[in-house]
Amino acid sequence: MKSISDYLDQSKNVIDKIDAVQIEKAINIIYDAWKRDASIFIAGNGGSASTATHFACDLNKWASQDSKKRIKAFALVDNIPLVSALTNDNGFNNIYSEQLENFFKPNDLFIAISVHGGSGKDKADLWSQNLVKATLYAKEHGGRTIALLGFDGGVLKDMVDSFILVPVNSTPQVEGLHLVLTHLICDELRRLLKA
Repeated sequence: MKSISDYLDQSKNVIDKIDAVQIEKAINIIYDAWKRDASIFIAGNGGSASTATHFACDLNKWASQDSKKRIKAFALVDNIPLVSALTNDNGFNNIYSEQLENFFKPNDLFIAISVHGGSGKDKADLWSQNLVKATLYAKEHGGRTIALLGFDGGVLKDMVDSFILVPVNSTPQVEGLHLVLTHLICDELRRLLKA
């Protein structure tokens, strides 16, 4: 089917446009967090929430299981009772920054995963303001920040220490390639941590 080959061709073309220098920069920031024994907090919304959970899992297990010292990664989307309580009582825009207030220390790392980078809106108003607030919280409290982004990168692109952009205006392509990137990052970190 032509639609299948078109989708795969688009994926190949987008992959060729992803900046490898930015990938290396993000890997170095995560590697530095591991060296300093810092915690890594990851968040996203919708499909990016599942990528956040998957990324935390792979950082904790695949990337560091053969290392004497493990990576400490946490997905802020995983505690559903807490997320629903914070949404109910404090609003959806605060679900990640409120959790960082409990756990985040100076030199920790926050990773935002967002298709639109906090730009654009729908029926619930502006997208991903919870990621924008959490990024600001991390920066204001002495932390580092990374974002995995799509489309034009949105507002998060200019807020973080490092971003990896999947430069395509397609949510399925962005979300799929974000997962590819997290696997690449973990594979490279696994090599570094074994050295």
